Amino acid sequence: MFTGIHDEVRPQLEELTIDRDRPLIITDADEVLFNFMIGLEDFLKSLDLYFDWSSFALTGNIRRIADKEPIDQTEVGVLLSDFFDQRCAVLPAVDGAAEGLASLQDHAQIVVLSNVPPKYAAKRLLGLKDKGMDFPLIANVGSKGQVVRFLTEGLNAPAYFIDDIPHNHSSVNEHAAHVHRLHYIADPRLSDLLGPAEHSHSRLYNWPEISAHIIRHIETGEY
Repeated sequence: MFTGIHDEVRPQLEELTIDRDRPLIITDADEVLFNFMIGLEDFLKSLDLYFDWSSFALTGNIRRIADKEPIDQTEVGVLLSDFFDQRCAVLPAVDGAAEGLASLQDHAQIVVLSNVPPKYAAKRLLGLKDKGMDFPLIANVGSKGQVVRFLTEGLNAPAYFIDDIPHNHSSVNEHAAHVHRLHYIADPRLSDLLGPAEHSHSRLYNWPEISAHIIRHIETGEY
């Protein structure tokens, strides 16, 4: 039934308890709860690299300071693995994220759905707890639509999905169209590179907007 869920993700989902009568918020982590790009730029600088900001993509935009040449895709993969290993637990929190989730906790249950590699899930949890966002984590692999469908199966209350990546909104739209999709990119430089995700319902620009939007819908049914 849920054939698109990675083998490393399914056990995490089966261990999670969801109250089917309570609203559910499913939020991404990087560039939603954590300042991924600020942390990445600091990491790149330590390796004599920099981010070009020509587009949203990592491959092609991570370049050597010495010759301005981009590192190749294989190098990007290794670099990201090292980055998560060394920095995942200490990334700075997005302004207002902890406070926003705290305000939403009285209205809904919250799950963090992050494409952090599962082997670094414990470090991501440490970072969440350290920044006052101690919520259940699903360390996902691949697209998010089937996972969101699994989490919301049989839910008798509204569900909300918050993510910065447009194709994640498209995936949720395909597999769990009943979920209200909020597009948010914390870093203003990344935000300026992208318009609203095609398959999101709303593009929002800060955590006070996000929490007010969700609370208003839970209480009134209006967006």
